[in-house]
This record gives sequence, C-alpha cells and structure tokens, in this order.
Amino acid sequence: MKPRSMNREVAQASDAGVALWRRIADDLERAIADGTHPAGSRLPGETEIAERFGVNRHTVRRAIAGLAERGLVRATRGSGTYVAAQRIAYPISTRTRFSEIVGTKGYAAGGRMLAGTMEPADTATAARLNIAPGESVVRIDALRHADKIAICIATTWLPGRRFAGAERIYASVRSMTKTLARFGVSDYRRRSTRILTAAAEATDAAHLGLAPGRPILLVDSVDVDDAGRPVLATRARFAADRVEFVVGTEA
Repeated sequence: MKPRSMNREVAQASDAGVALWRRIADDLERAIADGTHPAGSRLPGETEIAERFGVNRHTVRRAIAGLAERGLVRATRGSGTYVAAQRIAYPISTRTRFSEIVGTKGYAAGGRMLAGTMEPADTATAARLNIAPGESVVRIDALRHADKIAICIATTWLPGRRFAGAERIYASVRSMTKTLARFGVSDYRRRSTRILTAAAEATDAAHLGLAPGRPILLVDSVDVDDAGRPVLATRARFAADRVEFVVGTEA
C-alpha cells in the first residue's frame, strides 16, 4: 500500500493537470470569441501551443479535445484543428438541393464522387424505389462541401433500368440535378424524409474529418418525378456540428 502522503501528492498533481488543460482551453476559447482565431481558421499546431504554455503535447491535446466536445473546433486528419464555422441552416422541404441551399447561404458548394456502381437492390431499397428486390440500381456515393469544408456524405440509389450509366454522368457533372436532366427529368420533389441520429463510422468519419463515434445526422429520403415515380433514394450522413435542419414545405 502506498503511503497516504504519496496519494495526496498524486491527487494534487492530478488536480493541477486538470486545471492546466482547462486554462489552455479557456485561453483558446477567448481567442476564438474575440476573433483572434476566426471561424474556419486553423489553430496553431500542438507544438506551438505547448511551447507557449510550457506544457507537453498531451496536455494540449486534452484542451483541444475539450473544445471539440463543445463543438468549438474540429480536427481534420493530416491537416490540423480548425475553428468551427457557424452551422448552416439547411431547409428540408419539398425541393431540397444541396448546391442551391449552400449557395444561398453564401458558401461555395462543391464535392466529388467517391464511388459509383451497379448493384442489386436489397429489399429496403427496392421498396423505396418501387421496384422488385434484386433489380439493378445505380449506386452513387458522394462527398459534398461548403467552402471546402466537408458537410455530408450521401449514398444515392437510382433505378438501373431508367438511369443506366448515371454514375459516369455524375462523376463528370457533380450534380444530381444535372445528372437527372440528362435522362429527361427536368425537376423532382421530395416525397419523404426521415431524420435520425447516429455515431459516425470510421470511413464516414475520415471523409468528414471527424473522430470515429462523433455524432452525425442521418437523412433518409425519396424523391419523385412529376409523375410521382421514384427517381432517387438517398441516405445522407451530415456532420452534426456543421448544419441545423429547418423543416418546412417550401424550398
């Protein structure tokens, strides 16, 4: 058994350590609040912060983790830690278009296709698209940005008979609206939307620049053409600290 005096020393050292990382976190929070580190800017590196406060990098990491837990900063693997931007108000309505929504908020919309393929529809996807299970569907996985900040990853399925080759078109135009237009679908509307919460899986977390297990918002939706036929079934995974959904009936 350790002497009681040693236990007190360990407790005191532990208390001092907690106070130290909190002091660093508070200092960084003040710098964010007064605009020294504006939204979207990169924080100084761990080594620079550690040298400034005369601590080790583990203490700095704990301070930054505390800020991340409160949604004030976000870590991007291989790039650094950035001050979190204000959440984008994202309407969920009868006409929901990522590029239009992001553009009207003053951000530059962007993105890229991560994967595109043909695959047999599982039972759930077939029901959403009103086709037979096992029938071919085009699957497109895409990452979407606002001012180069990753906002969401979307997996979209389209009926294969009607939209064969859609993945190749999307890879070129990077727009679902433009892709559908190539097949004669001039407009489409949201038929249903279901919003859930979940923890980010490793692959999604890496693409979104999140730590695995961080909260995300899942949006399952079905869009139909003017005749009411399903054209898209989508599951989008949004970084929960970068958007706020506004539910309405008009875009």
